[in-house]
This record gives sequence, C-alpha cells and structure tokens, in this order.
Amino acid sequence: MPLLLQGPRMSPFRLAGLDPAPFEPLFLLDDAELAARGIVRRFADADRGFPCRVGLEDARVGEELLLLNHEHLSARSPYRASGPVYVRRGARRRVLPPGQVPPYVASRLISVRAYDRVHRMVDAQVCEGRVVAAWLEAAFARAEVAYAHLHNARHGCYSCLAERTWTPAVRKA
Repeated sequence: MPLLLQGPRMSPFRLAGLDPAPFEPLFLLDDAELAARGIVRRFADADRGFPCRVGLEDARVGEELLLLNHEHLSARSPYRASGPVYVRRGARRRVLPPGQVPPYVASRLISVRAYDRVHRMVDAQVCEGRVVAAWLEAAFARAEVAYAHLHNARHGCYSCLAERTWTPAVRKA
C-alpha cells in the first residue's frame, strides 16, 4: 500500500515514472544486439530487486526487463547524469497522486537530490524510504526547488522523478 500524506492540503510533489516509448523497441532486439548497445535482458527471479522505473514497482518473478544506462538529467549542467535502470516489458508510465511514495521506494535506502530551475543541485539527503515523503514536502516548500531525483542509495540507480504540483507563496517582508 503506498504511503499517503495525511491532511487536508495537497502535497507539493508527485512521483513520476519514465516514458516507456523509447524503451519499447529495445525489447524486439535479440540479446546480441542488446549487448552491442550495453543493454542486458533479465528475467526477475524474485518479487523484489528488479524495480521498474516506468511502472514504479518491483517486477514479479518471471517478468522480462532490460537493464540499461539511462540519462536522467540531460540538461547542460554540471549535474548532468546517467545511470542504470530496469525497465519492464509492457510497463505503462505511472504518475502517482500527490504525496504518494510507492513501496519500492519506501522499502529502500534512498538518495534524494533537489534541483533548481537551471538544474543545479540545491539540497540532497540519504534517508530511509519511509521518510522520503516528509523530506520532499520540506524540499518543495522552498520556492527554488523545481524538481528532485530519487536514487537507490546502495546501488546508485536512478529511481524516479519528483515533480512539483504547486508552488508555495513567497512572503514579502
């Protein structure tokens, strides 16, 4: 069951998976063609440990995935970055309701990185997944935070995007 923030106000963030369109044609390649591109085909042998970055959930035993390098921050910035991700065959892009954190995030050690509008990191923290929602709430309360990236802290893999759902009012002195 996803964690949901309590209270009457809407959370300032929501988590979003990757667009599956660029990955779908890759599933049609044979293993040699995938290897030539640095991609590995895997079949989940456990219900945990194969987190799909499109569907924002762990693959189930027997599901087909691709393990590949994905550029998750492509902006011209010192923080430009790419890293390994799993993508499950046939996964549909999942965008969670504001404030929800899926179990595949809540059950892992997560590195959270907040960025401004010019793609510079303005804050970062490593925390247990169960406190990610609270960290994102606090980060998005700051007007300069435009978005955040979540990474699995132990393996360094990109997990998902946290996007702003609304901008806090800026108080004038």
